[in-house]
Amino acid sequence: MQTSSRTKLHLFLLLIVIGFFIWSAIKPVRYSNWALEVSPAVVGVIIAVIMYKKFRLTTLSYFIITILSVVVFIGGHYIYSNVPMFDWIKEQFDLGRNLYDRFGHFLKGLLAIVIREILLRKTPLTKGFWVNIIAISMILAIAMLYEISEWLFSYISHGGRVSKDFLGTQGDIWDTQWDSTLTLVGSILSLLFFTKLHNRQLKKEVNTEP
Repeated sequence: MQTSSRTKLHLFLLLIVIGFFIWSAIKPVRYSNWALEVSPAVVGVIIAVIMYKKFRLTTLSYFIITILSVVVFIGGHYIYSNVPMFDWIKEQFDLGRNLYDRFGHFLKGLLAIVIREILLRKTPLTKGFWVNIIAISMILAIAMLYEISEWLFSYISHGGRVSKDFLGTQGDIWDTQWDSTLTLVGSILSLLFFTKLHNRQLKKEVNTEP
């Protein structure tokens, strides 16, 4: 893919993110909850935009950032435990809870590819087993940091409605463990399925960056 067409694709992905962000901000269920949910994605996208010329990621990494941002914006708009499509799945399959939150944590495992790229390009690490192990470990650390931030907010706010929606346990005492496990599984699967594609893009796109 030529640099100019690649840049256009990246711009298109950014427009998708902006479009979903605007939609998400229009009459969400609760603005306070929306702000808490979408802020990490907004910060991540802003950093990616600022660093675009100095440190341009592969197209696969930008696809992943786009997917995760959209997932977060949808969750922030409806509140994760009330996303309509997953309410329908809950009713159709007689599930005990809305699984959109679990789905989102599973998809967070895709970030292992982005972390892998940063490690390969900014550290002495080379392709292979150990860079993947470190990427998975970093994703789990980020996931646990987010779980801790949810707990701290709930503790500081004394368990109000906003904090309960932000915490998103839906009455499950093992929610944190489930979220962490799904992120682990997602990160392992993303590395298994996308490493070869990622390597091809690293070879082609990074070596031809202007």
